[in-house]
Amino acid sequence: MVVGKTVCVTGASGFIASWLVKLLLERGYTVRGTIRNPEKAKYLLQLPGASDRLKLFSANLLEPGSFDEVVAACDGVFHVASPTSAEAITDPQAQFILPAVNGTLNVLASCAKVHTQRVVLTSSVGAINRTPKCTPEIVVDESFWSEEDYCQERKDWYALSKTLAEKAAWDFVKEKGLDMVVINPSGVLGPTLQASELGTNKYILGLLNGTMKVYPNLTFGVVGVKDVAMAHILAYESQHATGRYICSGPVLQSADVVSLLKKLYPMYDISAKVGDEAFHMVPPYNLSSQKLRDLGLHVQPIEDVIYETVASFKEWGLLD
Repeated sequence: MVVGKTVCVTGASGFIASWLVKLLLERGYTVRGTIRNPEKAKYLLQLPGASDRLKLFSANLLEPGSFDEVVAACDGVFHVASPTSAEAITDPQAQFILPAVNGTLNVLASCAKVHTQRVVLTSSVGAINRTPKCTPEIVVDESFWSEEDYCQERKDWYALSKTLAEKAAWDFVKEKGLDMVVINPSGVLGPTLQASELGTNKYILGLLNGTMKVYPNLTFGVVGVKDVAMAHILAYESQHATGRYICSGPVLQSADVVSLLKKLYPMYDISAKVGDEAFHMVPPYNLSSQKLRDLGLHVQPIEDVIYETVASFKEWGLLD
């Protein structure tokens, strides 16, 4: 048990952040969570330990100083909040890039004012692997950076936003002397603590319930949400943690995921067909999480993650 430690989790009601809040409470932390929508975050108050050690605050990523009060009372800050998707992308700069970059800098500016002991930033493998350098014979590690032109050509605004936000964060903490560690998760699956917070799970649900008719031809790493949450905690608690940490299980292609779902759940009629976006597909490559394993994290097998994911769909009434 951690006694007396108080930490902030931004975007506390999100898919990854909610699991982070849950695990922090289980370890004895006092948590100050920032949220945008109090109604959507009510479920967090039902978590074990929440009645005594969780307090929620409204905060706006794009408002300078919005996090000052929250982080002032904290030993550490987990900055998880960031735009992840948009139904219709009409203005990538406004929908993805500005919220990610300016939101990150606003949180870090609040931390700099009170000299926060350690900041753990949630970035993404999208800030690492969007580059033609990712080939089967190469081990992709934390030294890789996604190429901005490559992201723009593919209209991968999420990856571009995470790349620009992380680069801006490293420049800022270097200038201000803040201690920051970064977690770079791949595609995150796993059980959800709230039916409305599906994250990447929505693609699995769409394949199983038949609403997804066409799936994109992609290559991506996958990892369980509980492992991603624990990676953040290990990065915060370890005195030796430094720099970036890839958090990923195997690298798969879309067709591999579809085949795995058909094998695990033959009772569902998975009829989705692959799209024609062949230019997006690259051969599977080696994505190294060795640095994170050295901190003590061993990720769940992807089959176990999918079992837990589907079980949570059924628990929430999202799947028969």
